[in-house]
Amino acid sequence: MASLTTAKTIVIKIGSALLVDGGSGRLRAAWVRGLAEDVAMLRARGARVVLVSSGAIALGRHALDLPSGALSLERSQASAAVGQIRLARAYEEALAPHGVTTAQVLVTLEDSADRRRYLNSRATLAQLLGLGCVPIVNENDTVATDEIRFGDNDRLAAQVAVTVGADVLILLSDVDGFYTADPRTDAGARRLDRIDEITPEIEAMAGDAGSGLSKGGMKTKVQAAKTAVGQGCAMVIAAGAPLRPVQAIEQGAPVSWFTARITPRAARKRWIAGMKPQGTVTVDAGAMGALGQGKSLLPAGVTAAEGAFGRGDPVAILTPDGRTLGQGLARYSAAEARLILGCRSDGIEARLGYPARAALIHRDDMAL
Repeated sequence: MASLTTAKTIVIKIGSALLVDGGSGRLRAAWVRGLAEDVAMLRARGARVVLVSSGAIALGRHALDLPSGALSLERSQASAAVGQIRLARAYEEALAPHGVTTAQVLVTLEDSADRRRYLNSRATLAQLLGLGCVPIVNENDTVATDEIRFGDNDRLAAQVAVTVGADVLILLSDVDGFYTADPRTDAGARRLDRIDEITPEIEAMAGDAGSGLSKGGMKTKVQAAKTAVGQGCAMVIAAGAPLRPVQAIEQGAPVSWFTARITPRAARKRWIAGMKPQGTVTVDAGAMGALGQGKSLLPAGVTAAEGAFGRGDPVAILTPDGRTLGQGLARYSAAEARLILGCRSDGIEARLGYPARAALIHRDDMAL
């Protein structure tokens, strides 16, 4: 099972109830500074960190002096527009003293449902992490409606964890783990410290109730766990109240771990290998050798592209004598691939007429 001390990529989900004081509607600045110390601690040991944070609507409604209670869609969107600036600034100011550059990434459900937009989001997040940034991800509530929204950031956090290939997803909650029943109403409820399989019984134990500021209940956390562990990412539910919540987990605070049986890399490779190819690319001997050394497939090593595949579609990789070497997700359409066959990376733009990526199939999107 992945642990926080060995994880290379960690996603932390923060709910509104942790960030915003329920009485005053103001940001809990001391808590944010404590979380920033935790992020700096993780990064000091080489981990990449993504924060999935709620709080924009709660901060915005306070700034706009809107009354308590349910907001109309228009007022929710207006609150998000005002609050998102404050939320991003709070994280930037808390992390800057630790030498951390932050980035704001706003997404909607459509960004994961649409193949091209998903690939663009994935590439952007990968680039930000590669440059040493901490992305702050939130749902784009200024444009999202009920039909096109994730609905809660537990679900969003799990999708982000899968997108970036995270080893661990941390859900900071108002409870310290997963219980057999709601501990606030059932004195006999037991916390389960480790869950190796999400059975129907486990799902039946999850309730729907959340806190006043939070949209998600325990059921959404179990759904998030199913998404995460299915792609090799372990998930932990922990109390977010401590000023250093991640440090508290490492020091033995009570939590619930949902374990993953395979690594994110192995899960992704298995998924790619099981897809039906939409076309083929044939490589030369030099490219074959490079692929065997774990390199990406560049257009310079491709001699033929067959089929009608689009960007992001699975394609079979063939050896010069026609044997199947493996399979990968194309970063170009078939028409584009045929235009750049045998082309060096510095000549791709001239062939296509616009800037493009160097690899035709990246090594992370390949199963040999």
